[in-house]
Amino acid sequence: MMRVLGRLCAGLLLALAFALPAAAQGKPDPQNTIYLDTNKGRVVIALRPDIAPQHAERIKTLAREGYYDNVPFHRVIDGFMAQTGDGQYGNGTGGSKYADLPAEFSNVPFKRGVVGMARSSSPNSANSQFFIMLDETPSLNGQYTVIGEVVSGMENVDKIKKGSAAQNGSVANPDRIVKMQVAADAKK
Repeated sequence: MMRVLGRLCAGLLLALAFALPAAAQGKPDPQNTIYLDTNKGRVVIALRPDIAPQHAERIKTLAREGYYDNVPFHRVIDGFMAQTGDGQYGNGTGGSKYADLPAEFSNVPFKRGVVGMARSSSPNSANSQFFIMLDETPSLNGQYTVIGEVVSGMENVDKIKKGSAAQNGSVANPDRIVKMQVAADAKK
């Protein structure tokens, strides 16, 4: 009897070990998923409120206010990143009406598809601008706040018009965010 119970318990533990990772990978959380529609197509970003709660909340707040709609990708450097989010001036010098955020650095590496918050030389100066990594850049690790990762549509990010190397990635006639919304609010 004890042997049968032991096998049954071992079987249940094994089944749970395989079931838990599958459950954890379930559907994306629509409250923490961003639809970033560009003139090149849709980019879906899973936000990481577990590592950057204030930054994730800021992105959602601004998206819900329509702040990012029609905002250009003002700085795009081939093999590095595509930066956007200046809904004030569109050139990388502006920010939102809200106060800058304190850094929420993590150990998540800046690899292709990771989304980070842009900032000035001050670690506590992120506001509205963000960038999507086109390639791995370890020198950013622990220096900028990671807010999420592209889960689909990276091919559309790759199509965004690149900037001039001579102009530090500044883009003439840049591609734009057509609409950015929290998935929970999206009409598709």
